[in-house]
Amino acid sequence: MKPQTTEEKPQTPHPDTLETKGKGMKHFTLIILGVGTVMTGLLVMGILPRLHRQGELNAATESIKNDPLVVNTVTPHHAPAQVQLEIPGSIQAIKDTTIYARDNGYLSKMYVDIGDRVHQNQLLAEIDSPETDQQLAQARAHLAQSRSDYLQAVANLTKSRFNLRQVIANANFAQVSAKRWKLLQQDGAVARQDYDEKEASFLSYQANIETARSDIRASQSSVESAMANISANAAQVRQMEAMESFKRITAPFSGVITARNVDFGALITAGSSGSNTVWLYKIAHAQRLRIYVYVPQAYVSSIHTGQSAKILVKEFPNREFIGTVTRTSNSLDSASHTLLTEVQVPNEDLRLMPGMYAQVKFILNRSNTPLIIPANTLVTNSHGAQVAMVDQDGRVSYRTVAVGRDYGTEVEVASGLHGDEQLIVNPTDDVVDGLKVKVQNSK
Repeated sequence: MKPQTTEEKPQTPHPDTLETKGKGMKHFTLIILGVGTVMTGLLVMGILPRLHRQGELNAATESIKNDPLVVNTVTPHHAPAQVQLEIPGSIQAIKDTTIYARDNGYLSKMYVDIGDRVHQNQLLAEIDSPETDQQLAQARAHLAQSRSDYLQAVANLTKSRFNLRQVIANANFAQVSAKRWKLLQQDGAVARQDYDEKEASFLSYQANIETARSDIRASQSSVESAMANISANAAQVRQMEAMESFKRITAPFSGVITARNVDFGALITAGSSGSNTVWLYKIAHAQRLRIYVYVPQAYVSSIHTGQSAKILVKEFPNREFIGTVTRTSNSLDSASHTLLTEVQVPNEDLRLMPGMYAQVKFILNRSNTPLIIPANTLVTNSHGAQVAMVDQDGRVSYRTVAVGRDYGTEVEVASGLHGDEQLIVNPTDDVVDGLKVKVQNSK
C-alpha cells in the first residue's frame, strides 16, 4: 500500500481585497500631493514678500548712497550776564574752642551745663587743689624770709659805713699825732721810739680803713643778693597766685556751652589735648557764624570781599539769611581748582546752629558771558570734548571745546566757539569729518 501525499495549491487573492489595497494607495498619493501643494504655497507666500522688502531696502540704500545725510543743527547762544551760583557748605561757629583746666585737683563746683549761654569771664566751675594752696603758702613764707634777710643786710651795710667813718676819724687823729711827734723828735724833745709808735699807730688805722671799705662792699653785695631773692620769691608768689586763680574756670568769650565732659568730683589734670588730659567744656560763639565754600574757577573773578550772599537752610524754607563774603584764600586749590571763600552771617536770634548743612547762593554779574550749547551736541572721544559743525559748503568738521558749567540739558563752553556755528544735534558714528550733509532743521 502506497502512502498518500497531500499537495498544497497556491491560493488566489479575493477580488475584494485587491480593490481595498488600490483605494489605500490612491488616498495616500492624494495626501502627499496635498501636503506638497500646501508647502509650496507657504514657501511662495513667505519668500515673495521678503524678496519684495529686500528690493525696497536695496533701492532705499542706493538712494541713501546718492543723497546726503540729513541732520538737525542748533546755534550756540550766550549765557545771561547775571547768574545764580549755589554751593553747599557746613555752618561753623565764628569762635569754637575746648576748655581745659590749668591746675590739678578735683572738680568741686559746677555752675553751667550744656546749652547754657554764658558771657566772657563768667565762672563756669571751680577746682579744689590743696597742693596749690600749700605751694602758695610756702612761696609767701620764702618771700617774707627774703625780705627779713634784706633788712638784715641793710643794717649790716649801715654798720659797716659807720665803722668806716670811725676808722677814718681815728686814722686822721693818728696822722696828726704822728706829725706832731715827728717834729718833737726832730727837736730832741721825745725819744725816737715814741715817734715810731705813733707812726705805727697811724699806719694801722690806714689798714683798718681798707678793711672797713671791704666790709662795706661785702654788705652792699649782701643787700643786692637779698633784693634779688625778694624779686625771685615775689615772682614765685605771683606764679602761685596765678595757679591759684586757675582753680576758677571762666569763659574765654561769650557763647553757648555745647558740650560737657566731666562730673562733680572728677579728678582734673592740667594741660591741653593729650591722652591723659580730660577737657571740661566746649563753648561756641553762635551770635555770628561762618561758612566755608569752594567757588569754581569759572566764577572766581566775580567773587570779592564785602559781597553779599544768601544762606538757604531747608529747615527754614520761608526764610533767607543774608551773609557777607569776609575773606578768600586768594589762591586756587591745585587739585580741585576752586577758591576757598568764607561767608559770615549774623545769628542774633540763634536760629542757625553750628554744624547745619546749608546752600550759599551768590548772584554774580559776569562781564564776559560764555556760550551755551545743548548737551546732546557734545561728543567725547580721545581728543576730549568736541562738537560736529556744518560749514558753508555743507560738510562736517569737528572742533575741540573747553566745557564749563554743566546745567544738565545744556553746558557752558569756555573756549573753542565763536557763537555763529551750526552744531549737529546727536551726531552718530556716520557723521564723520568731511561728510556732505543736508541741514533739515536749524535753531
